[in-house]
Amino acid sequence: MVFRRRSRLLGSLVLGPAVAAATVLAGAAPGHAAGPVTPADGLYIVQLADDPVASYQGGVDGLAATGAESGERADPDSATARSYRGHLEQQRGQVLAGVPGVHPVYTYDYAFNGFAARLTGEQASRLATEDGVVSVVPDEQLQLDTVSTADFLGLTGDGGVWEQRLGGAAHAGEGVVIGVIDSGYSPDSPLFAPLPEPRPDAKAIRHKWRGSCDRGQEAPVSCNNKVIGARWYDQGVTPVDAEYLSPRDYAGHGTHTASTAAGDHGVAAVINGNAVGETTGVAPAARLAVYKACWVVDADGNISCGSADTVAAIDQAVADGVDVLNYSVSGSTSSLVNPVEAAFYNAAHAGVFVATGAGNTGTAGSVAHNAPWETTVAASTHDRRYRTTLTLGDGRTFTGVGTGAAVPPAPLADSPALGRDGADPVQVSQCWSGTLDPVRTAGRIVVCRRGGNDRTDKSKAVQQAGGVGMVLYNPTADTLEADYHFVPTVHLDQVDGPQVAAYAAGPDATASLSAAEAWTAPAPAMASFSSPGPAVAGGGDLLKPDLTAPGVDVIAGVAPATAGGNGFGAMSGTSMSAPQVAGVAALLLSRHPSWTPAEVKSALMTTAYQTDNQGAPIKDASGRTATPLNYGAGHLNAARAFDPGLVYPSGRRDWQRYVCAIGQQLPTTTGAADCDRLPRTLPSDLNYPSISVGSLSGTRTVQRRVVNVGSAKAVYRASVEAPAGFTATVTPSVLTLRPGADGRFQITLTRTGAPLGSWAFGALTWSDDRHSVRSPIAVKAVALTPAPEASEQGTQGSVTLTPQTGYAGTLNARVRGLTAAEATVHPLHNATGALFDSALPAAGDHTAMRTVTVPSGARLLRFATYAADHPRGTDVDLYLYRRSATGALTLWATGARDGTASETVQVRSPGAGDWVLFADLRTAPRHGGGTVPVTVDGWLLDGTAAGNAVVDPASAQVGVGDRPVFRLDWSGLQPSRRYLGSVVWDDGAVVQGYSEVQVATG
Repeated sequence: MVFRRRSRLLGSLVLGPAVAAATVLAGAAPGHAAGPVTPADGLYIVQLADDPVASYQGGVDGLAATGAESGERADPDSATARSYRGHLEQQRGQVLAGVPGVHPVYTYDYAFNGFAARLTGEQASRLATEDGVVSVVPDEQLQLDTVSTADFLGLTGDGGVWEQRLGGAAHAGEGVVIGVIDSGYSPDSPLFAPLPEPRPDAKAIRHKWRGSCDRGQEAPVSCNNKVIGARWYDQGVTPVDAEYLSPRDYAGHGTHTASTAAGDHGVAAVINGNAVGETTGVAPAARLAVYKACWVVDADGNISCGSADTVAAIDQAVADGVDVLNYSVSGSTSSLVNPVEAAFYNAAHAGVFVATGAGNTGTAGSVAHNAPWETTVAASTHDRRYRTTLTLGDGRTFTGVGTGAAVPPAPLADSPALGRDGADPVQVSQCWSGTLDPVRTAGRIVVCRRGGNDRTDKSKAVQQAGGVGMVLYNPTADTLEADYHFVPTVHLDQVDGPQVAAYAAGPDATASLSAAEAWTAPAPAMASFSSPGPAVAGGGDLLKPDLTAPGVDVIAGVAPATAGGNGFGAMSGTSMSAPQVAGVAALLLSRHPSWTPAEVKSALMTTAYQTDNQGAPIKDASGRTATPLNYGAGHLNAARAFDPGLVYPSGRRDWQRYVCAIGQQLPTTTGAADCDRLPRTLPSDLNYPSISVGSLSGTRTVQRRVVNVGSAKAVYRASVEAPAGFTATVTPSVLTLRPGADGRFQITLTRTGAPLGSWAFGALTWSDDRHSVRSPIAVKAVALTPAPEASEQGTQGSVTLTPQTGYAGTLNARVRGLTAAEATVHPLHNATGALFDSALPAAGDHTAMRTVTVPSGARLLRFATYAADHPRGTDVDLYLYRRSATGALTLWATGARDGTASETVQVRSPGAGDWVLFADLRTAPRHGGGTVPVTVDGWLLDGTAAGNAVVDPASAQVGVGDRPVFRLDWSGLQPSRRYLGSVVWDDGAVVQGYSEVQVATG
């Protein structure tokens, strides 16, 4: 993954699919066989079938289970674990023996079963067909996603968490090990200095810790009783020459996250010569284990984390015995089952709490890390802010954010007038280092535009050219950042900034700056970059992010090599908010060591708050009231989380049911059969501390279970704030629970007048005489929940369809099709060459191209391939493009790309013109010389019925929440074909949805 700097904003950048998976289908043009591929040579992650140590529940003759239930900690050093690891090693050896010449660079046993190796394309293809191999996945490059934050979190002071719950800062986090997967750490930072001896938790740490300190090859590190473990992984990247081949941090990101979570207490911080107060980690007495998997890879400071390296780090961290993992790195918005997420699944099952950043994209639906076994953290502001006033020579004043001393009246100039001869005018306007002429700049306050380079690089350029101050302004709407600059600076918005620039461009302009003033701002408020829901994975039926924490202008340690010699710096991003939650989780586990990751998460979520320090609702970056799609359950409240009263437990089986319910599959020993063996559940029924229904057309009843973790018998009563336009009832509404007892209940949500297509929010709260256990509710009203796609067989037959309606009136049903597929067969084979590049699509010996000219009036275009049509071990990917009038191809839809030959792409109302499908053979079985006849079925449905199917009844009177029963009957289909049809649902005026029906006739 590649991390990119956004000025001084470092945090998780979310990588999601370029387009949502869709179905496509084509028509008449003959296919073009092409495309070479054996997959390209490179680093691959090979997942094997058996469960890893962390989650193995038995089943192999003679080998007892090694994975604990309910999130309890597994012991990787136990005799049973050693025996099972021997079994995994034997199975791995058998796989490797089938493909000579493969030498793993990593072997995974604890949180993931498999290995990583550099493979030729042929080796990758052969491994994919070996018995016991679940998947062969190319290494992926991932993106990286306090002084007074401890005060803001309520940790400090006589009434704070450290003193009241843990006996002071010296004991905050004792007995807990926080693992940080990031860019390493700066061992010379005073934030990682040894803790005072003797340590009260020495025995507990010796009992759990099995890790080691790899000092590295270059600029080696030395561990101590604070940083007790350090490792590094670099097989998936090519670092810049200046990087350290050791756990030492060059980028600074890892030092920042590690010191935020667990840096030492009371360390004086200085930035650019300015004393900024004392810094501290959230859990200053916790131990740290550092896993360097992220590296600076180019001169622009971009940071890359290979997925093979990341899985190795997760696997080792679980084996080492960490209690908490912080992962301030990007993740998928759609997949819960890629190697990294699967490794975290097993880590959580082994009892490791995982904190991840929500992402820094900031656009609706961009929240990353949507797995229920992770705690996904949004970013918001804290209350420490700095403001500076700029006074112009004409008497106007502008107040912005900024730090630094006062600047008396001085000449004011706009940077474009100060550039060196021959310098790039854009870089001059943005004040890049070396672009300003010292003769023109000396003694002036300089106006610089945001963008292009780091914000502090701008003030450094001004300083180097002799300037005495800077006005930084946003050319477009963006956040205002109080960075620690090299000259006194005020940062203005897109309204005030251009006015100042216009004045500065005139003759004899002057200005002065006031000294920066610290003030207590309304907080928290959501950061503009923080990625909100609804979560793409699960269609909004799981609320993500889970909660929010400070992630703007967080002061912590950095790496001097890339921070101008500074050992401290301010960074912003969900990368900064995640370790705050990791630190508080460590505090909870220090007090409640038996709590599972789900129980810790529940305690954090149900005790969170939703108002700022002025008593007003938390706002988003534009000043509007934020919602649970922004902040989940609310803002982290460390004090209340220690005694939540009730928790919502969940574990491996709950997570498996949820993944299956959203149509994904965690690769395990039994493969795809796992979902068939699990009870059918709705995604919204996952036992989670929040309640979300991504499409509610009438009534939905959601199931939940809570456990009393208090010390006394308690009577809890439910109160519900129903989302606007809905009713909500809880059954039962009273729970009487002994300590450790659980209670089950239902929440029934019914739409009354909620606007269709909009989200509405409420809350369920369980209260006794001491506790208030709050769960947010998020619901989206829709007019119709269509019956799901049906897959049937036979030349004649019928299928029952039961949509649910969200309105009162008429529901009409009509049929398009059934239409037989037009199948094309493309003999593709593995051949040495590049992988298919979706940005530059081309046919080849492993890639077929099929062009379809779609007429006007077409309603549905779909292409599909099926595993049943291809030899075992075949992997096909589909990519659908639309061709413009100029001939340019725009990627419109991709298939699941899940390692199988079953793929579908589809587009509704495709519009007239050319559509181009590429079918790419990623893996072919060894048998048959690596050649596979790839069969692609295509359908093009217009608005008419084919006369071979009828839906009965054609119309029904419905009310809100009704589930009318319709039956589709078909007959006269030709044998050995696949047919596709659509049932179109409308209310007499507007189409409300579609239900596809596919029939195979053998």
